[in-house]
Amino acid sequence: MHIVTIGGSGFLGHFTARALSRGGHSNLVLTRQAARCGHLRLVPGVRLRVADVYDSDALATQFEGADAVLSMAGILNERGHGGEGFRRAHVTLPETLVTAAKVAGVNRLLHVSALGAGEGGSHYQATKALGEQVVQGSGLVTTVFRPSVIFGEGDSFFNRFAGLLRFSPVLPLACADSRLQPVWANDVASAIALALEHPDAPGSTWELAGPRVYTLGELVRWTADTLGLNRWVPGLPDGLSRLQAAMMDFVPGKPFSTDNYRSLQVDNVATDNALPRLGITPASVESVVPDILGASPRQRRLSGARRRHAD
Repeated sequence: MHIVTIGGSGFLGHFTARALSRGGHSNLVLTRQAARCGHLRLVPGVRLRVADVYDSDALATQFEGADAVLSMAGILNERGHGGEGFRRAHVTLPETLVTAAKVAGVNRLLHVSALGAGEGGSHYQATKALGEQVVQGSGLVTTVFRPSVIFGEGDSFFNRFAGLLRFSPVLPLACADSRLQPVWANDVASAIALALEHPDAPGSTWELAGPRVYTLGELVRWTADTLGLNRWVPGLPDGLSRLQAAMMDFVPGKPFSTDNYRSLQVDNVATDNALPRLGITPASVESVVPDILGASPRQRRLSGARRRHAD
């Protein structure tokens, strides 16, 4: 099939491009900055094209002849604080894609949302749910994907915490008891590629999650153990978690924010994980992340022993 991807230049995009390539599909990735996507040029079947993805007329031209559009753009934080950035990325953009797809005669739309969409009080969760409503009410043949926290090479979760742990003997952790079910990026990408031809995909919403539920504190402490670092990671009480988030709102790049804090008030855990039904055995954090972080074989063994003892 010929697929046009929006948001394919991000972290998940590289995994998805490879999954589509393995399936023999061609993949036109639209981006505003082709210079940042050189790694995608090495994937067979991928073409890059500069386009304004908020211009429905320009998009319709790019969509002509496509069998499906893959919508996977999203942000974890916005520059401001009022939700406008989230709304633009998670609601306005899907609206634009739907309009362009209809003009171009493309009837198939795959949309990457997030586990927990519509739950909690964050702008992220609220706008993800609104984006789903736009897609599902479009009249197009749609499949919505709801992944938990995604990990893999180049992720902003384990790699970010690893960077903090390497330089800080103490890492006070907000929302340490929040429950997560991290999923490997390659498993998410495989599910997206399968949806193109799976008989159950049209009209479905698929939750995508890993094999195990952890607290945020467990994951960060495990990361320290895996790196062989003796670190203290105390969980902050709720009041201090909110205070830390409010202070981080003004740190460049927003490594943590009030909106993140609000999202973490809701467990990010699947109720019906679609991966096993698709024939995909979800990869565990323990089997993938140590190689990503460059942990030594000895540290991998020690970390595994600690985890088994804790179990």
